[in-house]
Amino acid sequence: MDLSRLLYRDPKSDEVAVYCVESQDHGLETALDHQLIALAQPALEHQQPVTIDLPIRNSDRTVGAMLSGKVAKRYGEAGLPAGSIKIKFTGSAGQSFGAFLAKGIDIDLEGDTNDYVGKGISGGRIVVCPPSGATFVAEDNIIIGNVAMYGATGGEVYIRGRAGERFCVRNSGVRAVIEGIGDHGCEYMTGGSVAVLGSTGRNFGAGMSGGVAFVYDDEGDFEIRFNPGMADLGSVEDPEDIETLRSMIEDHLNYTGSAPAKRILDNWEDALPRFKKIMPRDYRRVLEERRAQGVDPKMEFVPHG
Repeated sequence: MDLSRLLYRDPKSDEVAVYCVESQDHGLETALDHQLIALAQPALEHQQPVTIDLPIRNSDRTVGAMLSGKVAKRYGEAGLPAGSIKIKFTGSAGQSFGAFLAKGIDIDLEGDTNDYVGKGISGGRIVVCPPSGATFVAEDNIIIGNVAMYGATGGEVYIRGRAGERFCVRNSGVRAVIEGIGDHGCEYMTGGSVAVLGSTGRNFGAGMSGGVAFVYDDEGDFEIRFNPGMADLGSVEDPEDIETLRSMIEDHLNYTGSAPAKRILDNWEDALPRFKKIMPRDYRRVLEERRAQGVDPKMEFVPHG
């Protein structure tokens, strides 16, 4: 094959570099995580619980990622015991807040945050609530950005408010509760569990091959927003599903004080029939085969393809 026309370089462009010729300054030395790591030393070194309370602003990005790296380097996938590092932030967080958050780290944000919340979260817990003095109705307002929990593998996330588009895209293990989302929810999801306590945008469940989602369809119009290409839509009737959904909503209420969660729990018998369960067909088939073979169906299954 003659690739000369593709690889051709105009001699006049010699002054434009096509490979790395100078180092880049990413400003990592000013990252907020350096402060977190210093304050978390008792937990990192001796597994002694620590509590941290700091302000945050939207120039603080990937907060928690470097700290999680320290946990992973020392303790591996097992991480730290639950609640070893408790962090309270106040303010507006930047992109990728809580990215790759490791087991044993709990982050509680009073404020709002940008896109990619919980990207790659692997076992920690993230809670986002509006400021304590906010006068707006949380469940009617967006409090986190787009593409939350992208590629998440584990952990818990509770959001008091709504999210933008592509919530839990490629989620493969996180347990998440939110009060409303935009378009393309649970896109390409392969595992984990999601509960949406409010309305969704269009194209929910596109390419979803694993995991399970529950959507509170109070208006009765979710079916037109659902993508049936790989998943089925049904009611929440299985006792195990009911227990899972209720426990998720109870945890959401406990961590966020959610008004929608309280209304649903206070009127559980009336609210339960309004929930829709979204389950991928191949995922359901594999779980049923495992049950027939006497294998624990709760063991994580990530489809290929």
